[in-house]
Amino acid sequence: MTDNGRTTSIWMTTAMPREASLASDERADVCIVGAGIAGLTTAYLLAKEGKRAIVVDDGPSAGGETCRTTAHLVSALDDRFYHLERLHGAEGARLAAQSHAAAIDRIERIVGDEKIACDFARLDGYLFVPPGDDVGQLDEELHAAHRAGLTDVSRVERAPIMSFDTGPALRFPRQGQFHVLKYLRAVAAAAKREGARIYNGTHVDRIEGGKDARVETSSGVIRADAIVVATNSPVNDLVAIHTKQAAYRTFVIGARVRRGSVPQILLWDTPDPYHYVRIQQIETAADDVLIVGGEDHKTGQANDAEERFRRLEQWTLERFPQVQAFEFRWSGQVMEPVDSLALIGRNPLDSDNVYIATGDSGNGMTHGTIAGMLITDLIVGRENPWARLYDPSRKTLGAIKEFAKENLNVAAQYADVVTPGEIGDVGEIAVGEGAILRRGATKVAVYRDGDGGLHERSAFCTHLGCVVRWNSVEKTWDCPCHGSRFQTDGHVVNGPAINALKVVGSE
Repeated sequence: MTDNGRTTSIWMTTAMPREASLASDERADVCIVGAGIAGLTTAYLLAKEGKRAIVVDDGPSAGGETCRTTAHLVSALDDRFYHLERLHGAEGARLAAQSHAAAIDRIERIVGDEKIACDFARLDGYLFVPPGDDVGQLDEELHAAHRAGLTDVSRVERAPIMSFDTGPALRFPRQGQFHVLKYLRAVAAAAKREGARIYNGTHVDRIEGGKDARVETSSGVIRADAIVVATNSPVNDLVAIHTKQAAYRTFVIGARVRRGSVPQILLWDTPDPYHYVRIQQIETAADDVLIVGGEDHKTGQANDAEERFRRLEQWTLERFPQVQAFEFRWSGQVMEPVDSLALIGRNPLDSDNVYIATGDSGNGMTHGTIAGMLITDLIVGRENPWARLYDPSRKTLGAIKEFAKENLNVAAQYADVVTPGEIGDVGEIAVGEGAILRRGATKVAVYRDGDGGLHERSAFCTHLGCVVRWNSVEKTWDCPCHGSRFQTDGHVVNGPAINALKVVGSE
């Protein structure tokens, strides 16, 4: 089992070095909580600025949602530019396009500077409309992309795929892709070479900003001038940020195809949820892996992953009949802000020296890199043109309806506190499965392990008390309110929860 689930992505065959745990109190200029792409990029860039940085992570480096990406590098954003323009104005859409393009440039520069062999490539991306959808949205997006400064975007008759006809499509040049763990393995090594320290297996219990800023962990206290919380969903904030974004599970399959039978492009369609496609070469074989993702649902609000994988496979076979076999299945967590852009910068309602990076909006690789660039500028006192756009304290009037919809959805989940359990007796739980049992006035999350033993934990999420639900594909307890996730032993694998589910009974 990986730290955040049972499925295995294509990237996980590449091992990240396991760093030692923190063993004593330490001091740094900046303490970074979270060793995914946002945390490690921030550490690398700060170290290059001469800052003493410490990174701590409860699990292995890049062992959270970063290793569950499809590793697209795009300035063609999931939420259309005409939509961003309505929410953030023409200048906001322009800065969004500029910042994501700059993030790809920065990754390319780091790859070159550090001589990283990570399969980085520039390539074209194509956005197409499936049969029955309004083709007019392509023209609307084309004009909006041009207004946002992406003047080399063009409309073409079809994407360059022979196995099916996409119909009209928008071509976005100079997008990118890479092998995320090969990249971050080298970035982490370079950050350490520059003086950064990285600790794995170090659980953070408390984060405190201000004059005596400190991160209290399971094995020591780190005092710092500034703190960066880069934990996918912030674990230092109880409410404010979590009303501005929602957690979704997204599903990915990897299919073996003959090398060269699918062109090296990125491909996206327009439904909701949409599909996203890319190719990854396999070093030890003469074939490629066709990576296809989609079929999203709100975290904890469905438990039908097998059906979602089946639909992805069906969608893929209908368009890519050259598929030889399906070899990978995995899922990941996406944080969707109500106004479609990441939340990066000083944490609202907190001290001036605590920063957060969250709200990847399906573009975690570029948003995580933007976070490293922007937060580094804020810490060293350098002006950054993107600071206001990504400011976590922003209020986007055009997103009020989405804000209300997501938070009404959260409120509805608390009905589970008073409903009966899913089962009446633990004998109904199969080996390797879990279920919620009502026991008097409380609810218990019960898991039966491979030997038949039962593991009972409180079913109430330690963030804000929502009742967790079983995720049968990843073998985790997932919170349907704000996306916290827990292993079968109660250990936190994804925030905003910071504490484990409480043990019930004698275990």
